Amino acid sequence: MCELCSELRDALNDIVLNPEVPGFTLALQSYWAQQEQLLTPSCVVQPRNATEVSTIIRTIVRFNAEARAPGGIPCQFAVKGGGHGHVPGIANIKNGVTIDMGAMKAVTVNRGNTLTSVGAGAKWLDVYSKLDTLGLSVVGGRLSGIGVGGLLIGGGMSFFSPLFGFACDQVDNYEIVLANGQIVNANAREHPDLWAALKGGSSNFGIVTRFDLKTFRTNGIWGGTVVQPVQTLPQQISAFVSFNNASNYDPYASVINTYVYSRQNGWLVSNILVYTKPQASPPALEPFAVIEPKVLNTLNVRNLSSMTLELNQFSPLGARQLFVTRTYGNDPDLLKEIFATANTTLQTIASVPGLQYEVVFQPLPPAITSRGAATGGNVLGLDPAAGPLVIAEQGISWTNAADDEAIASAAKAVFDKVDQIAEQRGLSHNWIYLNYASEWQDPIASYGRANVVRLQAASRQYDPEGVFQIFMPGGFKLFAKNDTGIIP
Repeated sequence: MCELCSELRDALNDIVLNPEVPGFTLALQSYWAQQEQLLTPSCVVQPRNATEVSTIIRTIVRFNAEARAPGGIPCQFAVKGGGHGHVPGIANIKNGVTIDMGAMKAVTVNRGNTLTSVGAGAKWLDVYSKLDTLGLSVVGGRLSGIGVGGLLIGGGMSFFSPLFGFACDQVDNYEIVLANGQIVNANAREHPDLWAALKGGSSNFGIVTRFDLKTFRTNGIWGGTVVQPVQTLPQQISAFVSFNNASNYDPYASVINTYVYSRQNGWLVSNILVYTKPQASPPALEPFAVIEPKVLNTLNVRNLSSMTLELNQFSPLGARQLFVTRTYGNDPDLLKEIFATANTTLQTIASVPGLQYEVVFQPLPPAITSRGAATGGNVLGLDPAAGPLVIAEQGISWTNAADDEAIASAAKAVFDKVDQIAEQRGLSHNWIYLNYASEWQDPIASYGRANVVRLQAASRQYDPEGVFQIFMPGGFKLFAKNDTGIIP
């Protein structure tokens, strides 16, 4: 039991939930991954504004400073935005304090319709349902149930990324509570080093309480899901590589090429095709649209709320989850090797109850990686000169904790083998997308040494005591740690 909870109740009684109250159970049930649902904190705190977040942080820091005395027991904490993380402990904590930002989900648009301010507890449906009615949009998530905060501080892939870059590149301002409880803004004018660090540096610097997002006009999209037999894989891979390699890349077009296995259906291909204009059958996506036969086809003109709700239905709450990702060159033979390796390795886990196994390819062309420089830069470390890359991901869901080790071992084996092949063919790339990374991966290091040094400098500047490195253990950290604290 974390004694910090009693001090938080003294300071903020009505927003601190004990395990005995119904709201506590509801808070845990709202996590996407079963691994997060089953962690039981000593209390859940649900702040309503940045001032209350500041009070929480000040209380945590004071308590842990006193707990460092002989006989004291420090108390760790976690921060939950949308609760869609797959890494155990990234947004919840056993026997600690979970700060649940869900009450802070207001979405407001400024008078000029140029900025949308979003509370850190909002999900993307909260944003799109507001903006769709105004004919506006922002660069954001692709599933309605994903949290705004986690996506943005981890980089953020979006249907609008080919036009505007990563979602983090379009954050005009972060309101953030620092380790000393101070509430500051980080933008191009105030704390620009912190502003840049938050564009991919994750939760290492404080608790973001509001995102101010650049906003633009839109009058709808064309998009949907197309499901096809796995026998169409050669045409799929050919269309994908050509799309990603196009010298005149259409910035309105997006593709997510997924191979889905379940015991019920075997392998199927599921393409998510989106054109961010209300233009049916655009030429850039025609190579995918003409592949036959189709088992399911939901392509139509619609708004982002409709599109993201459709995709979210394929991602229900409550299963155990694992993501792992790598980045490779845009090569058709290598992509076929990835699928073949996954299919072979799958046989070792095919009997696991509740298994659904996905191999996902997403384009990462210079159209995306070149955008960040024009908006103040980010820390992701991607160079457009690398040419078109592919984000490869394994997404696995299953039912029982007893199968965790087998699932992780299989996922590792796939990319271990593919890494060797890619290295031999000159198609390897070090970058790891943080929002898809597994707990054994180090996405921060993949940003390159210069960006790691930059992030560490920001941490020392804004969190000199290492509060978010030591007392918030979840997520991907900037420093190695030992029993005495941070090792630069």
